[in-house]
Amino acid sequence: MLDMQSSVRVEDFQFPAGSAQLSARLYLPAHTPRVAVVINSATGVPRDYYQHFATWLVAERGMACLTYDYRDFGHSLTGPLAASTATMSDWALVDMPAAYAEMQRRFPDLPLWVIGHSVGGMLGPLQPGIESIARMICVCSGLVHHSDHPWPYQALARLFWFGHAPLLVKTLGYLPGRAIGFGTDLPPGVYWEWRRWCTTPGAYLPETGHRLPIPDWGRSRAQVDLFACADDDTIPPECVWRLADLYGDSARQHLLRPKEHGLRDIGHLGAFARRNAALWPRLIAQ
Repeated sequence: MLDMQSSVRVEDFQFPAGSAQLSARLYLPAHTPRVAVVINSATGVPRDYYQHFATWLVAERGMACLTYDYRDFGHSLTGPLAASTATMSDWALVDMPAAYAEMQRRFPDLPLWVIGHSVGGMLGPLQPGIESIARMICVCSGLVHHSDHPWPYQALARLFWFGHAPLLVKTLGYLPGRAIGFGTDLPPGVYWEWRRWCTTPGAYLPETGHRLPIPDWGRSRAQVDLFACADDDTIPPECVWRLADLYGDSARQHLLRPKEHGLRDIGHLGAFARRNAALWPRLIAQ
């Protein structure tokens, strides 16, 4: 199957992640790729949101790029959400490493790059399989408490964590994201774990060694670049810099300001939007 750009081939398939089968799309150049890239999505963002960025990586940079949906979400959803036992930890500690393994299986001789958006980069230092990663790029990934958000966005966050959203999850058995303006529906376990991390000060770190593994990015030694957006109310820059501490002294920190790139806004999701393609060379520059 050919993408809208004739130089890009697209393959849809599934790959195993523990007990789950994840739905994936692989973008391939007409010639032998020089880098294998895995894109880890943000929470509630389906794989197809990254299709324009993935196509650009292939057509303009000669890379192979894998996008996929986490278990019980998007194209990987196979049953009623209320019956799902998936957690955010499952996404990060099982599904993401499975994607790395799949790309290594297909391209064993290529350097593996991981581009993590929000939660897609947040748990990198805790994951198994990071020894194979040659480069890690985190975009709007950070350790955030609800008090970190600026107002008036903080009011929306408090409503999401303490208002109607948890009541709806308890009532319906899943997060009805489409109905409340979040964008997508989520499994209950994903919502509750996400809520605990974002409403308990330091919850991410105390859980390591108990609920979560101890972070150790030193197992990888990969180059790490963390990008914060100056106008991101969801993961403000100071939360991104907090995550940098887990990646270690070698992590490079970058602040993206919309006006410096001739853009009106970037926010939490905009770095991968086609309208902001001017950012893309900056994200992968070495």
